[in-house]
Amino acid sequence: MTNALADDVLTSVDTDAALIAGRHIETGKVVFPWPTGVERRHFERIELTRTGTLWSWSVQRFLPKSPPYMGTETIETFKPYIFGYVELTGQVIVETRIVNATEADLKIGMDMTLAIIDFDHKERGVVKTYAFEPA
Repeated sequence: MTNALADDVLTSVDTDAALIAGRHIETGKVVFPWPTGVERRHFERIELTRTGTLWSWSVQRFLPKSPPYMGTETIETFKPYIFGYVELTGQVIVETRIVNATEADLKIGMDMTLAIIDFDHKERGVVKTYAFEPA
């Protein structure tokens, strides 16, 4: 998919996109993201629900190591951001950036919804990725 941060993570880059996961064919266990390579043959592609509950969260207060982080920020321009885990009931817990909220807004167990956001990639320019926000 063009303009997405990674292949096979989002169904589209539109606001109604869903996350793509894999369900193990034999056990039914759901994993996110959908596995790649030879492991993929053991999983069927599924779309995850767009809503869930906040399971845990924290604040990233320093510039992540690059690689693997590929944002364009520098030590001087970096702004802390909230990240956390959102439980998609009956499916999986997703690690995610949390947007459109402050620390004071967040409560464990609160309703969250999928958001498609821009990410300024060091090599590819602005691409689309996922985050969650309070519902």
